[in-house]
Amino acid sequence: MRIANSTGVRRLTCVIGVAVALWVVPAFVTAVEPLHERIDARIAAQFQGRRPAPLADDAEFLRRIWLDLAGVIPSTSEAREFLANPSPDKRSRLVDRLLAAPTYPRRMRELFHVVLMERRGDNAAWDSYLQASFEANKPWDQLVREILFPDDKDPQRAGAGFFYTKRLEAYGQNPIDHPGLTRDVGRLFLGIDLQCAQCHDHLFIGDYKQREFQGLYSVYLNVTAKGDQPVPAVIEKPLIKKLEFVSVFDSTKQETGPRIPFGIELPIPEAPAGSAPPASALALIARDLSRVDNDRFSRNIANRLWFLMMGRGLVHPLDLHHSDNPPSHPELLDLLAREFATHQFDIRWILRELALSQTYQRSSRGDAETEPLPPESYLWGIEKRLSAEQMLRSTLRATGDLERLEPPPGTAAAGEWKELRSRFLTAYANEPREAEVEYLATVKGALFALNDGKLLELVKRRPGNLLDRVATLTAPTEIADELYLTIFTRFPTDEERGELQALLEKDPSRREQALSTLAWAMLSSIEFGINH
Repeated sequence: MRIANSTGVRRLTCVIGVAVALWVVPAFVTAVEPLHERIDARIAAQFQGRRPAPLADDAEFLRRIWLDLAGVIPSTSEAREFLANPSPDKRSRLVDRLLAAPTYPRRMRELFHVVLMERRGDNAAWDSYLQASFEANKPWDQLVREILFPDDKDPQRAGAGFFYTKRLEAYGQNPIDHPGLTRDVGRLFLGIDLQCAQCHDHLFIGDYKQREFQGLYSVYLNVTAKGDQPVPAVIEKPLIKKLEFVSVFDSTKQETGPRIPFGIELPIPEAPAGSAPPASALALIARDLSRVDNDRFSRNIANRLWFLMMGRGLVHPLDLHHSDNPPSHPELLDLLAREFATHQFDIRWILRELALSQTYQRSSRGDAETEPLPPESYLWGIEKRLSAEQMLRSTLRATGDLERLEPPPGTAAAGEWKELRSRFLTAYANEPREAEVEYLATVKGALFALNDGKLLELVKRRPGNLLDRVATLTAPTEIADELYLTIFTRFPTDEERGELQALLEKDPSRREQALSTLAWAMLSSIEFGINH
């Protein structure tokens, strides 16, 4: 074999080296640039010379991440340990620990129950299904396929049908709301509210055509709930012909087969021969809607998870994705949707990346330079409402009653827990069918905090509870530190310490009553009631 001359070898080596570099470098760059850094880079690109808020201090971050990933404020001992820890990587280690803790699937179960069912009611099989799904870190696309094509014969997914069956109940003299079910599938899984496109093309949103609604409606019009079943179950009548429809503004007849909005029309499933189970249009919808290449599907869930962590969607409102309502950061939403799909719709993974970003960790305490900035800039932390579930657990953790009252996993709730949960839901949850997407102080919440006997009992002294702990302390500084760290997850300011000392010195004979009143006032405050 003839060996090339040295010049030829050098040229060949250079060519190979360049080719290898072109192949290796992009993968290397991606590896050293995790998603949270790319998030921050895209947010920074739109700073337009404005100064963002500084990163939240450890106390602010600690409370925020516990509420978002565990659904409850940290314990006093957790707070003391974290705030005293000098390790530079303590935030990332805390994020990892919370994502691996048993509180995470419980938080996700409660969160997605509210997101998907919007306070329509509870169901034990549905709760078990969601809990098991998040414990297994089930990919979002798989979860959605199981919800949209439930199988009551499969014990692993038997409860998934509750999403349909609760919406297929008849209320009073009203017919079963098949249009409402159709609308909810589009809103919750694709981020498009087609309600006003049922009878005609949307009058104000050019993208939303009547055909997009009717294609989905043609499938759900044939679905009913099974009665007297141990788990939620549905019956699907075979779809044998296309659905005819007309616009209220045009009497021209149109027709459509099954299709997801903005997708291709699917063929009518052929009836199987013999004793085979009937062909399912629901299965086609579940398959096509959750496809990895369905950008609307991946962009919707990426936007909703961004909202969960950041307090506002990149597309806002969450269910109005259309060309006249573009994302505040289009490239960022594309990045999130693409990376989420690439990582097999791993919810734990993307929540970790969001939590590690500086964007998530910015303080909500803006200064004069940052406060005028609009919330869609994400240059400062956006305050988020606490759900009724977060309020319940956080209140009980603060008063020292959570371990006493909360039922262990897998066990039935006792009477006092069930009663308190019902009271907190009545006071702080939205009305059924109302999305919980922003903080709104309500009269019923204020009246509950002022007058509810069960709540007021929690701030009375009992062996081992918060009031018992602070009653044994003598120094006003220690008392203030214990109260503020337990309830607000932060140490008090010097001014707050002085106020507490003045309160205790005002009437020493009423010391215990004064401490109880102060604890109640803190638990009833805006600072406690929002995630900031």
